[in-house]
Amino acid sequence: MSEIKTAVETVLKQVELPDGGNLISRDMIRALRVDGGVVRFVIEAQSAESAKRMEPLRQVAERAAASVAGVTSASAVLSAPTAGKAPPQLKVGGHAKPQEGVMKPAGVKTILAIGSGKGGVGKSTVSANLAVALARAGKRVGLLDADIHGPSQPRMFGLTAKPASPDGKTIIPLEAHGVTVMSIGSMLAEDKAVVWRGPMLMGALQQMLMQVEWGTKDVLIVDLPPGTGDVQLSLCQKSEVAGAIVVSTPQDVALLDARKALDAFATLNTPVLGLIENMAVFTCPHCGKDSHIFGHGGVVTEAEKMGLPLLAQLPIDLDTRLGGDGGQPIALGDSAMAQSYAQLADRLIKSGIV
Repeated sequence: MSEIKTAVETVLKQVELPDGGNLISRDMIRALRVDGGVVRFVIEAQSAESAKRMEPLRQVAERAAASVAGVTSASAVLSAPTAGKAPPQLKVGGHAKPQEGVMKPAGVKTILAIGSGKGGVGKSTVSANLAVALARAGKRVGLLDADIHGPSQPRMFGLTAKPASPDGKTIIPLEAHGVTVMSIGSMLAEDKAVVWRGPMLMGALQQMLMQVEWGTKDVLIVDLPPGTGDVQLSLCQKSEVAGAIVVSTPQDVALLDARKALDAFATLNTPVLGLIENMAVFTCPHCGKDSHIFGHGGVVTEAEKMGLPLLAQLPIDLDTRLGGDGGQPIALGDSAMAQSYAQLADRLIKSGIV
């Protein structure tokens, strides 16, 4: 889908304005979405008066987008600020309003939770790279960063823009590397702390699940906060989670907390699809010697004891860290680590989970 989006942006650069520039250089395109072969976008004029004169240009832009290979239909809408009226503001967080039925976006086929018993085990890194690997395998993927107190997905995907809200209720998520991403971190300044109690966390989760235009998705990966708190409880009780994957490092302290996460999912009747052992080994780039910095085989033993699949063993890898910090997940490339994530994605696809 990202290839189609890039191609649409390229043809829109050729739609020139009477007073100079084009739709892209003048930053007039908003909410460009690709869902299958269907393309939708908004052309934002400077004023309501200028919007009235731009209908021919809208038609040209629509035809240009429709001409892109792989596009089955294109729809463009003109928009402009309303005189004397401020744009609607989206309130983030707040106490959740009671909602009938389950919290599951209509176009999402499968919700997959990625959890951990404690922080620092690489859960968000695994979530980001698994999302990219599934997208590269041809799946339509959404990623919800539900780690509200410590959101990291905007940095990992190189996202600096703020999601749009045309009406103060609907949220248009951001897209990068073929993945649709929603995070509280994109709504607030990067250094802004989220100091919220449980009901506000539940309200934010409900917003990010149900007010976001996710579109049609094969899978929505939910990057959970560490531990077994309000977000895990709300997600598993109020939405249809197909299953959870628990990430842990091999050492005993991490496994103590991982067992609590496994018990929490069992208590909430959420199937655990398997475990991932992260930071399993470090291979010295100079001498080639393997060092088991966090112990050896702890997650393997735990998976065997509990009768759960060991989905992957991932090493400590410098390029993975650099990719996450730089907004380019390692799964985008063809390295050994990228292949590990591709194999993980393939395993989930072949098992019918995704």
